[in-house]
Amino acid sequence: MATKDKPKTKLIAENRRARHDYFIEDDLEAGIMLEGSEVKALRNGKAQITESYASVEGGELWLINGYIPAYSQAKTFGHDERRRRKLLVHKAELARLHQGTARQGMTLVPLRLYFNERGIAKLQIGIARGKKQADKRETAKKRDWQREKARLLKAHG
Repeated sequence: MATKDKPKTKLIAENRRARHDYFIEDDLEAGIMLEGSEVKALRNGKAQITESYASVEGGELWLINGYIPAYSQAKTFGHDERRRRKLLVHKAELARLHQGTARQGMTLVPLRLYFNERGIAKLQIGIARGKKQADKRETAKKRDWQREKARLLKAHG
């Protein structure tokens, strides 16, 4: 029997800290407008999205403070490493994101930057609510208990 393969996506950058600092309510996939040297730099896999965020401004969605390093072979036509990049979403999704951020405490957090199976750069954005310190401690307790439970089951299972 043939097994179904996973879609062949190539992960470029992941914001693992976001799941620690925020409750992710919902997420969506957005395209990202890039220059040629940015795509080449992303193929090297050295981008960072940990300090970045997304914002709805003027009816458009923008990625702010995302870091894509300079591509060394693009000498004259390079790019600014931390420039604002336009994100591509449908109008209905943009309205949903704007409505989500209008509520108290909600923000748009980039979760993953990757190339999809067609080789197009995509950004997964989460609508998130910030965690308080007690919530972070509770999450850590649950994670530690899951690890301990797995150890016990492995030893006595």
